[in-house]
Amino acid sequence: MKSNYSDAVKNFQNGKINEAKEICFEILKSEPNNFNVYYLLGVIAFQTKNYIKSDELISKAIEINPKNSEFYNFKGIALVHQNKFEEAIESWTKAIEIDSNSLDAYNNRGNALIKLKKNELALKDFDQALKLKPNFSQAYHNRGVVLKDLNRFDVALESVNKAIEINPKYVDAYNLKGVILREQNQIEDSLNNYDKAIELNSNFAEAHLNRGNLLLNENKQLNLALESFTKALKINPNLNFLFGKYIHTKTWLSKWDLIDEEISSLKNKITIGIKTATPFPILSLIDLPDLQKKNAENYVKNEYSLSNNLEPIIKNSPNKKIRIGYYSADFNNHPTSFLMIQLLELHDRSNFEIFCFSLANRKDDEMRKRVFNSCDKFLDVSLKSDQEIAKISRDLNIDIACDVMGFTKGNKFQIFAEKCAPIQVSYLAFPGTTGANFIDYVIADKTLISQELKKHYSEKIIFLPDTYQANDSAKKISDKVFTREEMGLPKDSFVFCCFNKNYKILPRVFDIWMNLLKKVEGSVLWLLVENSIAIENLKKEANKRDIDEKRIIFAKIMPLSDHLARHKCADLFIDTFPYTAHTTCSDALWAGLPVVTRIGKSFASRVSASLLKAIDLPELITYSEEEFENLALDFANNKNKLHQVKIKLEKNKLSKSLFNTKLYTKNIESSYKIIHDRYLRDLPAEDVEI
Repeated sequence: MKSNYSDAVKNFQNGKINEAKEICFEILKSEPNNFNVYYLLGVIAFQTKNYIKSDELISKAIEINPKNSEFYNFKGIALVHQNKFEEAIESWTKAIEIDSNSLDAYNNRGNALIKLKKNELALKDFDQALKLKPNFSQAYHNRGVVLKDLNRFDVALESVNKAIEINPKYVDAYNLKGVILREQNQIEDSLNNYDKAIELNSNFAEAHLNRGNLLLNENKQLNLALESFTKALKINPNLNFLFGKYIHTKTWLSKWDLIDEEISSLKNKITIGIKTATPFPILSLIDLPDLQKKNAENYVKNEYSLSNNLEPIIKNSPNKKIRIGYYSADFNNHPTSFLMIQLLELHDRSNFEIFCFSLANRKDDEMRKRVFNSCDKFLDVSLKSDQEIAKISRDLNIDIACDVMGFTKGNKFQIFAEKCAPIQVSYLAFPGTTGANFIDYVIADKTLISQELKKHYSEKIIFLPDTYQANDSAKKISDKVFTREEMGLPKDSFVFCCFNKNYKILPRVFDIWMNLLKKVEGSVLWLLVENSIAIENLKKEANKRDIDEKRIIFAKIMPLSDHLARHKCADLFIDTFPYTAHTTCSDALWAGLPVVTRIGKSFASRVSASLLKAIDLPELITYSEEEFENLALDFANNKNKLHQVKIKLEKNKLSKSLFNTKLYTKNIESSYKIIHDRYLRDLPAEDVEI
């Protein structure tokens, strides 16, 4: 029979799977307890991606021969492919108990521990593997992964360099080195390592993806980023969260070929549960809050998990004051800080202590200094790991942790998966549901989230009475008086304006804008677009719609106070959808420029409407594309009507709630007191209405 089994192995090794299986089944007729045969069948099932069957067969081999370390090792691999990481760890632990020199078991267990965010334990396993085999390049690489996740970048770099020294053609190691160098802000060196990985393996989709991310986020080379995403997509169309990034980058470039088909495909992929997009890109692409929730839940489930490295939070005696933690990578000259700075300054220090956790080490610009001076304690935790930040938060007895990032650039969402505070709140920066069961509340208002739409949010809702958005009522508008001539605008034309990011501009929005230019003789459209490729593409799109490209004027970047002042050169702000204006809407209103919006169903599509209601201008909210176009046209053709709206806006700026930051602060503090009181009384999170 031995020879028969050898034949089965030989057939398997030669790729003759069916022949190997036939021999195995024949052997089992006479030898039903042949554990080697069950093991081989398990390996064959694994090779054919039948991981459940593989697990069953290997388990049968273990049942017959429970002292074989290799069986437990392979069972662990089969379990990992079922996302059963805890069970896999148990299997590898058993393998190590049987054979303390089981190199693969240490390495494999370490990788599973990484998945469960148990980084310190993973590090011990890789160190043990290296004791057993000092030139084990894979263990050095994996050790580098752990150290990177712990934000110990220098040591991580040493480890991955050692892996490359042992194996100069180690593709994964070059890719990892690129990731680490990016974290150290060594952008060119990072890019070079991604290029090296691709040079060694041109079909390495993940390296193309990482290269694209770097070019998109750090170098702002959007066209090259798109090339990288396109290559990655061709290699592996199902690479996790790639497709959404690809479409989002196209919209940044205003490249709209096949956009409708691609958005349709995106919706279908989300519907059937494919990991196709991170939560942020789809906000501008689809106005379907049910799909946004499904996508966010899928993403969080895949990317974030409680490590259990920290003990459960124990309810201590309440602090004398409620401790609020705000967590952001944007405590600098950034729109989010511009919005919330006065809230930080106005918090009632007799009842609250304010802690600002800076997740990124930014330059000491004017806003960062102002944030620093506005809080009771400012903590730069940019070099700390997620678990370390969560531990610091706990040690400070933070009562309510406000995530002012969500899934925007620079976030550290794992902090909240680790439970950095007993109450965790999504606030301001991410306009949608997080889909995370560890986020208790989202701050909103009844315009943003109606009773009908509540079901599309995983969080309980804090309904502020007017608007969810904080504002700075002391925001300075420059004294400079800009002329249209200075801005490159025609003196006597009607100026439609939109200063939203251009990824929010989709073809249907642009169609309406061009219709307006056709119907309003001599009118122009004033946009703020930062990249030259998008500018050229928008010009081409205008020409396609029989509009002279010269009728689209592109504004340059200016300091905020000057930017606000130049709004006076425009007549009407016409919004994008489904991702409407947020900070750009409140900026326009503060500068005295009316905003016409179209309300949708998702959070991002309802922000402008929320702001307009808070300043008592609901007449600027429309409910269809046709109504949106007609209202904008009406204002362009009826200057008196537009003038009356501007008078009302100017009057309401200081009399209504939108820019009444003292009232806003009082309202949000009331909500903090309510949710904190519920926690102290052991009551579950529930919707709160102020």
